[in-house]
Amino acid sequence: MKLGIFLMPSHPPERSFKAGQDYDLEMIRHADRLGYSEAWIGEHFTSPWEPNPAPDLLIAQALMQTRQIKLAPGAHLLPYHHPAELACRVAFMDHLAQGRYMFGIGASGLPSDWQLFAVDGVKGENRDMTREALDIILKVWESDGGLDYKGKYWDVNVPSPMLRTLKHHLKPFQKPHPPIGIAGFSPGSETLKLAGERGFIPLSLNLSTSYMASHWDAVVEGAKRSGRSPDRREWRVVREVFVADTDDEAFNGCVRGAMGRMMSEYLLPLFKDFEFTKYLKDNPGVPDSDITPEYLANHGWLVGSVKTVTRKLGEMYDEAGGFGTLLLFAFDYADNPEPWFKSMRLLAEEVLPHFADRSQAGASPQIGASAR
Repeated sequence: MKLGIFLMPSHPPERSFKAGQDYDLEMIRHADRLGYSEAWIGEHFTSPWEPNPAPDLLIAQALMQTRQIKLAPGAHLLPYHHPAELACRVAFMDHLAQGRYMFGIGASGLPSDWQLFAVDGVKGENRDMTREALDIILKVWESDGGLDYKGKYWDVNVPSPMLRTLKHHLKPFQKPHPPIGIAGFSPGSETLKLAGERGFIPLSLNLSTSYMASHWDAVVEGAKRSGRSPDRREWRVVREVFVADTDDEAFNGCVRGAMGRMMSEYLLPLFKDFEFTKYLKDNPGVPDSDITPEYLANHGWLVGSVKTVTRKLGEMYDEAGGFGTLLLFAFDYADNPEPWFKSMRLLAEEVLPHFADRSQAGASPQIGASAR
């Protein structure tokens, strides 16, 4: 199992954009020093709790401040970008990163973003646009000129060499292109079916066992369309984690800290509006009103001492049927960063080694005296 980090990026609305960006860079630098393999940075336009409409700007800065960690938008929302422009921008970023870039894409799930860009997400137009945009981006990267693409949403005409000095020249550094990851949000996600169909990296948020199962089922269903065999080692799974010296310390650090606040003020109300609260329950009989940060810390999140989190991660891995990379869900602890950075270190240095041989689905790790 590998370890990465996922930044929405999430910041309290009173945090200035600059301060939030600076804290995100500090987290990525810390992850790089600890040996985290990758960082994915989200993109949204109308959520005050997710205030980054341009993850590539953060990536460009992080590339200059880190050494080994791979960086990716997680994800560029394809309905909101002209695919020819994004193809050129991503190709350029790939050259700047020299092998440390992955291209994350998504269809967008916020109705406020749909409205801003006049996209009919209710009828699935965002998913149709995502598929068409991806096709165009790949064709632009392959083309040396002369491509004339007439689509439903976009037209693209890649120029052949003209006027002696002009031509299409922005091609990716990695061949044939950087690794592509596709984020899925809805149960049975259509975008994750696309990931399976194309053989791209699937990214999932772990809300519950049944929710996760629907995501892998979607990848498998998509893979059948093209005769592929999906590899669970490519599956990235995002999970809330807080590790401390004791279970009580970890519980208080997450529930009484920035993690609990963001959930209480943003994600839990949003999930309720999306009618996603049912996916957070370990028992369908639990009332919606009981789904609080306290409940999730006890019935879902990986919260506790090193020994407790090691056990919970093993159970999560087995319930999911195996996956390749755990992506730590990042939170804004800028006002008191030490407990969060300590949690990141304990996860990397004392929990993850128990999963070093997890190259594919298997049994839970043996938890012995070294796990405390």
